Amino acid sequence: MATNTSTKLMTHDILDRPGIVIGAVVGFLLTSALAAIFFLADAVVGLPFVPFDIFDWMARVLPGPVITFGIDIIVNIISTFQLGETSSTAKIAEHIMAVGGLIATGTVAAAIFFFIMNQTKTNAKNVTPGLLLGLIVGIPIAIISTSVNFTATTGPVLNTMWIVVAFAVWGAAVGWIYNDLTVEETAKTEASAHVIDRRSFLVKVGGATATITVLGVGLGTLLRPTPPQPESESIAAASLDPEAMGVQPDELPNAGDAVEPVPGTRPEYTPVEDHYRIDISSRPPVLDEASYTLPIFGLVNNQLDLTLADIRDNYEPMDQYVTLACISNRLGGDLTSTTKWTGISLQKLLADADLAENAAYLRITSADGFDETVSLDLINEDERIMLAYAWDDSPLPVRNGFPLRIYIPDRYGMKQPKWITEIEVVEAYEEGYWVRRGWDEIAQMNTTSVVDTVATDNIIRSEGQFLVPVGGIAHAGARGISKVEVSVDDGDWQEAQLRTPLSETTWVIWRYEWPFEEGSHTFSVRTYDGTGTLQVIESQPSRPSGATGVHSLNATL
Repeated sequence: MATNTSTKLMTHDILDRPGIVIGAVVGFLLTSALAAIFFLADAVVGLPFVPFDIFDWMARVLPGPVITFGIDIIVNIISTFQLGETSSTAKIAEHIMAVGGLIATGTVAAAIFFFIMNQTKTNAKNVTPGLLLGLIVGIPIAIISTSVNFTATTGPVLNTMWIVVAFAVWGAAVGWIYNDLTVEETAKTEASAHVIDRRSFLVKVGGATATITVLGVGLGTLLRPTPPQPESESIAAASLDPEAMGVQPDELPNAGDAVEPVPGTRPEYTPVEDHYRIDISSRPPVLDEASYTLPIFGLVNNQLDLTLADIRDNYEPMDQYVTLACISNRLGGDLTSTTKWTGISLQKLLADADLAENAAYLRITSADGFDETVSLDLINEDERIMLAYAWDDSPLPVRNGFPLRIYIPDRYGMKQPKWITEIEVVEAYEEGYWVRRGWDEIAQMNTTSVVDTVATDNIIRSEGQFLVPVGGIAHAGARGISKVEVSVDDGDWQEAQLRTPLSETTWVIWRYEWPFEEGSHTFSVRTYDGTGTLQVIESQPSRPSGATGVHSLNATL
């Protein structure tokens, strides 16, 4: 009797259970495969891509300083290692961080699961703990995804069910692998027959999950439909000439100006596809023009619900060449672009809404959850403020704000919502998205000048002297530029030539021809706005009001 009891107890004694390191490996492999499945389902069916939703949710709930710290790290890495244009590279970095965050979450969750299972001595063949793990992780993520997702083409109920089921299967797989890696001693003579070669098993798991990951990513990339763009009918409806789309260099207002940009100076007119993009979401909202309406409501006597065709056809179009900059742009950075905007006067649009006497602000909301408050006093003072529907004589690209975005002269991009979905007229001021996160309330563009190039390969000879062309840009929002000066090796400031700007709201290209001297030199620039006010010389970081200081460039001749 005692022998039978001993044998029975031995049956449930655990000989070996996998540790948390193996749990982390299992979690990493399975969650990588899960991320690939989410990617495939997003591409083919239009279900949520969960990693992006989690990342976007965190960007909305984390304190402003934490977000800024993260932005600074990304920009520093891009700048230090020269990884490319800042806005597009930063967006790729965000995507990598989003997917990495989901994988890290799954890795940690599986490691904790293995640890708890080992501590509780739970029967290794019980499937319930794995399913419970999947639900514990999946349900909160499903709630988060539903609260922020705006890109899925499927309904919220299906989205929620899909995420919960996917994580339940993931959890069950974690539990199943734990069970197979756990060895129970049934009898001393049979113990060796039940010992699992964990390395071989994990290799098989790794191969299977790697196959799923590669297939998911590959098929998702192959089958993902091309992002929709506004159709050519939109251009015709806007009374724009489809055969003359795009602005050519010889069509620019300052074509033929005597001051030529120095080779290496950034393009005076930014191709739309190269215009910087900074926004709060991993992917841009895609709004259907056919069903789109813009409601203007609140403190109005005549509520408006306008289609894009109403806006284009019923109001006189206005054009403006515009230099737009991101407030987080570093001194000399590339988060600044210039293009031609087309839209309608916001003054005239609001006149049709017949605002109430106590109306004081517009609260503008975007499809991605962004919001900003604009003063009616500012709108009434500046007729250039527009609702823009076209860039470069073509409908706004989806990535840059289609169907509508606002343009406010002399303000950084953080004050100018894209993908506008509604305008509410209100009496009281409310802080906008970035203002709530600690950025400047006014966000007026700082007077800035940059040395883009010292053209050592384009030295010219004039009157027996060799001259080195030095060039760059200067801008001051809507205040214009009156003078640019260059100093070499902390010497006297010398006035540069100014090319006629494209408009009163664009940057100015400047050119300075420096008498050649062999050696290493430092070229610095400063500028004065249209009122004759010198730019801020003291160096300040971009947060909270935009970067200031004197920009310099070193060159060896």
